[in-house]
Amino acid sequence: MKDQFNPSLIEETLAALGIGANILVSPLSRNWYATWGATSEEQHRSLPGDEIVSSPVLQTTRAITIDAPPEAVWPWLVQMGQGRGGLYSYEKLENLAGCKMENLAEIRPELQNLAIGDKIRFGPEGYPFQVVVVIDPIQNLILSSPPTEMSMRSTWLFHLEQLPPQRTRLITRNRITYDRKPANTIIWRVFTDPIYFAMERRMLIGIKDRAEDQFHSLQYSSAT
Repeated sequence: MKDQFNPSLIEETLAALGIGANILVSPLSRNWYATWGATSEEQHRSLPGDEIVSSPVLQTTRAITIDAPPEAVWPWLVQMGQGRGGLYSYEKLENLAGCKMENLAEIRPELQNLAIGDKIRFGPEGYPFQVVVVIDPIQNLILSSPPTEMSMRSTWLFHLEQLPPQRTRLITRNRITYDRKPANTIIWRVFTDPIYFAMERRMLIGIKDRAEDQFHSLQYSSAT
């Protein structure tokens, strides 16, 4: 069931309070939340797509270990987006902002045909979106800001690494550059950056929960 993976109302309420607190203390907490879950080596190494935004103003590298192989994680990435599989994060908070998000609890074959140039929406028409620029199956999915965005350029990488025996390291990296005007700094560094952390952290957990549940269910079914 969908609610098996979605945060409870209490968790979403606490998340909203946490977002507000994180905005206030982000000058002190950014080193932690910008690298949540990532090792020092993961933070400092080059990753696919870094060259697209070669000199970022802001960069985050976050990671999570999933007790399922990359091929069990990849389909959840392929189907993400508003009007597709959702973003596996705080659905209630997203929908308070009018995003009309629905987080699926299953993989749907009709959502698995992702192509270069497809839009991954964060809300309905008129809301922000990114464009698929790299699909390296079961390894890398890279999204980028639309080419019409002249004052801002960003990338969002989802990188899968195989861990023994059948586990996955999911690493995300977001790189953004913008004109360093005071208004842009307020928008991207003061507000968007700490809010984005809360949503992406819960997204990583949501992907982990879904991939592990499906993988272990299939293993159990095969064993019986």
